[in-house]
Amino acid sequence: MEDTATRIIHIIAKSKSLPPESIQPESNFDDLQIDSLDKINLTFEIEEAFNITIPDDSLSSLRTVQDVITGVQRLQAEKSAAS
Repeated sequence: MEDTATRIIHIIAKSKSLPPESIQPESNFDDLQIDSLDKINLTFEIEEAFNITIPDDSLSSLRTVQDVITGVQRLQAEKSAAS
């Protein structure tokens, strides 16, 4: 099974038609040409892929791929702790 970072990178790569190897955790959304609409669409895809809910107010703080990875890992940990 792919780890969280790899899965997120593949989701971003697919949505932006980029090769996954061109996306690194430190990649900035501006450099990847990910705008606010792209963030919303990515949020839906990531929520579905990981069966989590990403709070709307956290979208504005997402600037890098690592921000997304860290946020998803935190939400997964919270979900595991709650069950």
